[in-house]
Amino acid sequence: MSGPDAQSGGPLRRIRTVVVDDEAPARSNLTVLVRRDAQLELAGEFGSGEAAIAGILAVRPELVFLDVEMPECDGFDVLASLGADAPPAIVFVTAYDAYAVRAFDAGALDYLLKPFDDARFERALTRAKLRISQAQHVPRVLPPLVVRSAGRVTFVTPAEIDWLESADYYSRVHVGSESHLVRRSLNEFERELDPAVFFRIHRTAIVRLDRVRGLEINAAGEYDVLMTEGIRLPLSRRNRKALGDHLHRRAAGGGSAV
Repeated sequence: MSGPDAQSGGPLRRIRTVVVDDEAPARSNLTVLVRRDAQLELAGEFGSGEAAIAGILAVRPELVFLDVEMPECDGFDVLASLGADAPPAIVFVTAYDAYAVRAFDAGALDYLLKPFDDARFERALTRAKLRISQAQHVPRVLPPLVVRSAGRVTFVTPAEIDWLESADYYSRVHVGSESHLVRRSLNEFERELDPAVFFRIHRTAIVRLDRVRGLEINAAGEYDVLMTEGIRLPLSRRNRKALGDHLHRRAAGGGSAV
């Protein structure tokens, strides 16, 4: 169970965590350690590199415990495939110390050498929590987007954006009745936009919170997000509570402007 946040006095903020290891016993040991910490939320566990890439992109964890040696797609392949979508804290886990230098060159925060004890795991976890906390407090400033179409150049600021949707490797940025195709993934936008102003409601959409009119159950029994322009967007179940919390805070005067 979550305890209180020492700074805010509110509920403890959970850190989405993923465990990747092709050996079931090692994966099980790591998940036990993760579940032991009230601040960690186990968002997924994967037994192969290929599954890890898809899973990490789907659940967007902040912390990943990543095995190095896996058949066909190893830990380094996973990081290379994720590229800019890699989580802020990666802890490599392996039985071989020969990969240490390469791991840090690849951007790993720490390197757990099997077998490790609880104290060593806790040291890695402390470093990961510090890295994630620092990443949260870095101001997010998205410069104006430069959109070129029909022989003209348009500048779009974050304050003008109503919502964004994924379009393969591109994103479609909606501004009033217009939309602009931008060569940038939705994951990149999510990292760059202010999380107090924009919220990812689904793997396919990010909305500006003050453009949301409310939520409504659709014919399938799921919730849609109703936007000010009359647009209905799907809301994933896993994001429903978080969106509700955001909207309640905004209604109580806790929102902020870009």
